[in-house]
Amino acid sequence: MRKSTIFFNNSPVILSTSTVAGPKECQGVVGKYVDTPLSDDTFGESTYEKAECKMLSHAIRGAIKKAKKKEEEIDLLVSGDLLNQIVSSSFAARDFSVPFLGVYGACSTMAEAFAVSAAFVNAGYYKNVVAATGSHFSSAERQYRFPLEQGTTRPPQSQWTVTGAGGALVTDKGKGVIIECATIGKVVDFGITDVNNMGAAMAPAAADTILTHLRETGRRAEDYDLIVTGDLGALGSRLLKHLTEQKGVDLQPNHVDCGEIIYKVVEDEFQGGSGAGCSAVVFNSYLYSEMMSGRLKSILFCATGALLSTVTSGQGESIPCICHAVSLRV
Repeated sequence: MRKSTIFFNNSPVILSTSTVAGPKECQGVVGKYVDTPLSDDTFGESTYEKAECKMLSHAIRGAIKKAKKKEEEIDLLVSGDLLNQIVSSSFAARDFSVPFLGVYGACSTMAEAFAVSAAFVNAGYYKNVVAATGSHFSSAERQYRFPLEQGTTRPPQSQWTVTGAGGALVTDKGKGVIIECATIGKVVDFGITDVNNMGAAMAPAAADTILTHLRETGRRAEDYDLIVTGDLGALGSRLLKHLTEQKGVDLQPNHVDCGEIIYKVVEDEFQGGSGAGCSAVVFNSYLYSEMMSGRLKSILFCATGALLSTVTSGQGESIPCICHAVSLRV
């Protein structure tokens, strides 16, 4: 029988993390945990795309520095983002003389990067791997929706793409958060075509991966302090809990969503946050700190991604989605 869950018996460790986030993202609970809070979302660059690339480079470099490593000690960089051909990641990789693997899972990319990094370290191929991803509100709006200059009214079911980046050093030993196992998700499509309603599109994929993880590991939801989704937002979070409850799994006591955490969900933020930088910033700042302090001992980190493009949406296609789950423990 096919298994979706990989156990890392050699206990790869997230030794250090580093984050950069925009002014809006730093207004909430996550702000005080962010390493580099920005006062200007251009980060001193002439375009939003260049700012996104610079945030990724900064987060990667920060994770290496905080681990007290040198660049030449890094064996591999695993990174992805939302822009066409993941240019933010590949352009950021130019700043480092390090082998590079570009990965893409839309907003699920941080979990995918963790899973790929842990697999290489667990197998003994590499000792030090940096996993990173990021996004930018303005570059994402320009690519997926409308130019900001157009002043298009946002519908109430929409989410706000996070401006931020997170990087983490995954290594073979040291004191940190252990990557215990990963459940690789499959593509799920419930026929949602509304490109503004990412929560509704991604919730079924999150439910499928979480239920698969619990079934294959023999665990219960309550075995984790938190089951954290990436960026379902307020509506998607409610839908996820409804879908799992139908299968006999109650996520109500310990489920939280990064999209709800990063913004205080009030009128102007609509459903909360999204984007590849959403789970990257929330985990690598706030949640990692909570784990290292001992306040949280186990997290199932389930980043979710909508695998659409403007071309497919323009042709009337529905939105296929993915969720990867990574079990983290201290």
